[in-house]
Amino acid sequence: MGTQRRLGRMSLAAAVTTALAAGVITAPAAHPADDPVEIVVNGDDIRADNVHGLTYKGLGLLSCNSTSNLLMDYKAQHPDRYWQLVKVLFGGKNPLINHVKVEMGSDTNTSTGADPATMRTPDELADASRSPGFQLAADAKTVNPELKVSILRWVMPEWVQKEWDKGTGTDEMYRWYKETILDAYEKYGYLVDYVDPDTNETRNPDESFIKWYKNAVLSDTDFADPRYNIPPHKRKQVEKAYHSIKIIASDENNTHHIGPSVLSDEELFGIVDAVGYHYTTEDRREGAEDSDTHLPYTKLATGANKYEQDKEVWYSEGTASFGYTEYRVNNTEGPEGTSTGIGGVQSALDLANRLVKGYANSKRTHYVFQPAVGSFYEGAQYSHKELVSARDPWSGYLHYDAAIHVMQHFTQFAKTGWENGTNTAGIWRTVPEAGYSGVSGTVDIDGSNGAPSYMTLADPRKKDFSTVVVNDSDRSRTYRIRTENMRLGNPAMEIWETRGTDAGKPYDANFKHLVDEIRPGRDGYYTYTVKPRSIVTLTTLDKSHDKAVKQRLPKSGERTVLDTDGTGKTHHTRDDFLYADDFGYEEEGKVRVGTGNGTRQVSQSYLASRGAQPRYMVDRTGAWEVGKNASGDNVLYQYMDQSMKDTGAWNRNTPNTTVGDFRWQNYKATVDVSFPDPAGGLATLGVRQQKGMATSDAAYSVRIAPNGSWTFSEYGKAIRTGQVAASDSYRLAIEAKGATITAYIDGKPVHTYQDPTPETEGRVTLGTDFHRTAFDNLKVEKVDGYTPYSSVQFDDMDSSLTYDGAWSRKNAFGDAMDWYRSTSTSNDAGASVTVPFTGTGIDVIGGNDGSAVLDIHVDGKLLAKDAKTTATDKRLATCTLRGLPDGPHTAKFVLKSGKLVLDAFHATSAEVSGTVDRTPIRSLLKKIGNPSRADYTAGSWALFAPALSAAKAAAAGQRGLDTIGVEHITARLSTAYDQLVPKGVTAKP
Repeated sequence: MGTQRRLGRMSLAAAVTTALAAGVITAPAAHPADDPVEIVVNGDDIRADNVHGLTYKGLGLLSCNSTSNLLMDYKAQHPDRYWQLVKVLFGGKNPLINHVKVEMGSDTNTSTGADPATMRTPDELADASRSPGFQLAADAKTVNPELKVSILRWVMPEWVQKEWDKGTGTDEMYRWYKETILDAYEKYGYLVDYVDPDTNETRNPDESFIKWYKNAVLSDTDFADPRYNIPPHKRKQVEKAYHSIKIIASDENNTHHIGPSVLSDEELFGIVDAVGYHYTTEDRREGAEDSDTHLPYTKLATGANKYEQDKEVWYSEGTASFGYTEYRVNNTEGPEGTSTGIGGVQSALDLANRLVKGYANSKRTHYVFQPAVGSFYEGAQYSHKELVSARDPWSGYLHYDAAIHVMQHFTQFAKTGWENGTNTAGIWRTVPEAGYSGVSGTVDIDGSNGAPSYMTLADPRKKDFSTVVVNDSDRSRTYRIRTENMRLGNPAMEIWETRGTDAGKPYDANFKHLVDEIRPGRDGYYTYTVKPRSIVTLTTLDKSHDKAVKQRLPKSGERTVLDTDGTGKTHHTRDDFLYADDFGYEEEGKVRVGTGNGTRQVSQSYLASRGAQPRYMVDRTGAWEVGKNASGDNVLYQYMDQSMKDTGAWNRNTPNTTVGDFRWQNYKATVDVSFPDPAGGLATLGVRQQKGMATSDAAYSVRIAPNGSWTFSEYGKAIRTGQVAASDSYRLAIEAKGATITAYIDGKPVHTYQDPTPETEGRVTLGTDFHRTAFDNLKVEKVDGYTPYSSVQFDDMDSSLTYDGAWSRKNAFGDAMDWYRSTSTSNDAGASVTVPFTGTGIDVIGGNDGSAVLDIHVDGKLLAKDAKTTATDKRLATCTLRGLPDGPHTAKFVLKSGKLVLDAFHATSAEVSGTVDRTPIRSLLKKIGNPSRADYTAGSWALFAPALSAAKAAAAGQRGLDTIGVEHITARLSTAYDQLVPKGVTAKP
């Protein structure tokens, strides 16, 4: 029995009193603001016999609702980058992440999207390979065999749901769990370590089902059923491991019911191995100190309870830092408009404080990120809150955030993980008496008050320890540490620090580096002053020569636009395709997959390696999977029909999936659709999708039914309806070029729409209603005479931008629909932003009310005076500039009046195919003739001259000029000509 101390036959009240006196539950006394913080690391407080509650498990990753979707595309398209990611996250002697938690999918949307159901019907064999979470865990085990795997549910498949709603669905629920678990074993060689039988983020834990489920696991002896595909010689081994599955409960959010229940119910206490809850650092504090409702999670973790046993307590779902740290360092959220560096609310240091305060206040020794890797398209709910961004599998681009280095301050200076059955693994213990957090907040943590925030991890042999200190304030704080009853003597202490950069230094110059080595003074204290907006680990370990600790994070690589040949696989910018998918995947080779419980990798065919999931598609609702049609050819099916649809969902929408690049601008998307479901169906093709999770979030779409009725819509609002001949199949297409959108059915145009305020960029969406529907031969083609995409995005916080005047540049509490959750806002006349870029134009992106009036300078010359902006939603262009010569430029936007919100800038590519009609420019030049500079005022000529020069250059031939560029050049010249002021004439104000 693992306990924090042997309490003999003491009563509960006496046990709690003893624990309180020992400092197990109460925090150290508050520290005056400017006094040094004194910490005593006492060997007698290192509870080596507490093997569950105080062992530091480190960090976990939650895979769910499409967050890991594109990782399997990275594995297929850029295996070197994928396996490097696996090593960074899970590998080495001190893994960053020790646990993959899989929230089982049901083909419904549970926030950012949908994960596939492993069993869509009771008769279907379970298929864990559909789920990227099970695959990722299998691959992670190849570099960390000790990795833990857990599962839970949120929404269940309809065949389970309908029985559960009757109150008779326990057998169906159990069958879904069991067959999924055994299929993961059959495919990957591991059995999950933990199951939460209850609903994710419940507010009313189902304690009776938790008990029922555990007893069902223990009493189950059926492992010979052919559905499980377990060889006879492995059945006893599997049975033993299956019976050892641990129970975690209950993944609550905003409630704290399971802790008191476990303490008050002896049967439940014996069943539950770990308790976890979400999005708060706090314990429950109700009733008398010896009651089950007062600090129940602390009592569970420390063993200060009537059972004298300790339990694991997890922060079982929490966010990572928000946005990119290299962007947010340019905010103005510090005192008097200064930057908060790598700190501030929702920053990397906020994340560190969540770990510290979550331990100090509720003894959580494990933190699970939702997600650690963001591998779904931006614009879905809860975008930009991850450690690693993996959204462009075609390019191999991966962004490793500085928050990883911050997290390594906890994981690289201790042995983290789970103790073994003989308590000999040497997992370091947390030391309650040497930890405290006085910073503000329970979910988003604000350390600007300068209060102490620290936690201590120690070798159970009392030989070494590490104290992690977080200072997310604008003033320094001194810490003094001394030891008692330790076996280490007075060794040197290394100081490892992460903070923002110094002027003139590389961005990552101060990330996780050794800054000092100190020894105790005559008074026995190690003394160190922690700098503002930093995290430090003070450790007695010698890490100065450890290559893993010194290792920098991999470079991100180039974020190239998705532009392939007709196979959809090979990058190719000189043909007519942007992308194509016939769902056959003959162009794809074998894919390496971890199996054998991490002991080996095997090569599998492309579709087998990923459970028949299509390439590059992120499902937002529905069961999208490649299957055989009646002719034996591969097509993409949406399988979720009337029998499967009535499940619960976070966002209730009809089935839809999206594919492509947010930078795509002018293109024609085509897809063949058919209706194998005799009950009916609908099929939708949408273009220029930037955000949201419904079919209607595509800017423009065409929908058709088997009876031939069709609808053209803008953002889900019907613009035109019509009828074609009824058919079992159709070819749908939409051509989007500038503001002109044309829908086609079977090659014939059925409607052309001129949008006065067009959405100019975005991906392709496929959609259905709840009927089995087939899609094939998806093509995304360039449009002659039009630029197909923007090439580069600059965030408003990018360091290459220069701001002058009064700007409010915010990251904290930013909207997920803003790029990287940041915006820069000004209503100060004369304020400006300067953007260096390469290309033929630039778009100003941001949610705006249209009040801003701008002067626009390019390469030092006034290009547009008093330019009006457009009222736009988030992620749309409020101002566009086209027709520049291809090459490097500097654009300066000066606010004349109104309010301007900046989110991002998109630079336009010079890739243009086909012939561009320059007639409008030539006609205007002929009309203007040859005005003389001597006849006009200097001010009006200064605007006209560059417009005239640009028009002449464009008429003569200009690389990268497209039809929209011709329109812009013509409009600028016409405006400048109309604004010419003859000498001696007073210009109108």
